[in-house]
Amino acid sequence: MKDYKQLINPDSVPAHIAIIMDGNGRWAKKHSLPRLEGHRKGSDVVEPIADAALELGIKALTLYAFSTENWIRPDSEVAGLWTLLDIYFQMKLPTIMEKGIRIKHSGMLEKIPAATRRNIVNALEKTRKNNKLILNFCLNYGGRQEIVSAVNTWLENRRGNAKLRPDDIKKNLYTGDLPDVDLLIRTSGEYRISNFLLWQLAYTELVFLDVLWPDFRPRHLYKAIYLYQNRERRFGGI
Repeated sequence: MKDYKQLINPDSVPAHIAIIMDGNGRWAKKHSLPRLEGHRKGSDVVEPIADAALELGIKALTLYAFSTENWIRPDSEVAGLWTLLDIYFQMKLPTIMEKGIRIKHSGMLEKIPAATRRNIVNALEKTRKNNKLILNFCLNYGGRQEIVSAVNTWLENRRGNAKLRPDDIKKNLYTGDLPDVDLLIRTSGEYRISNFLLWQLAYTELVFLDVLWPDFRPRHLYKAIYLYQNRERRFGGI
């Protein structure tokens, strides 16, 4: 097994990595466990991956945690997911503060249970001055909805007959204050982006790994970064 960490060039790590954390349900089925146990196991993966990102000097790590489409899942599973998120913020916030991680939320707070909203807002406020790593949770998030929201925000603040420009959309996205996404990782072996960061992925390098999210380890992150560093990014040029 290659030691990809040793192969990474520390001078060209991606500034912003986004991850579609896929495969919790399949992991649970594989182990003959309830689906929610797969989500619980998956939540345990966040801290070591964030620690690896901190060590590498990555500026932002965006995690696709709950999409606007996930509401159609069984009520018990959805409720369990919010409970897991509450537990994560309540238990991990002191450690997050100690490590200098800033929590960010991308998505709509509306419809999220009130207790979870309070936990999210509390984490945002408590960590707002931290600057070691931005840990961006996409919760109640949809890429199409985000673009529509950005356009509507621009329209509300439009001056005169101003024409909409790409930069106007970018700055009004949830991620408007983050660097561009350099690398997208999707786990579980699926090859799609599932309404995630549709605007931000225009020139992002995509890496699809055949590992279920609960089995994802820092070595998989290192491998994805190594693959990223061995591609030529031309951004439409020659």
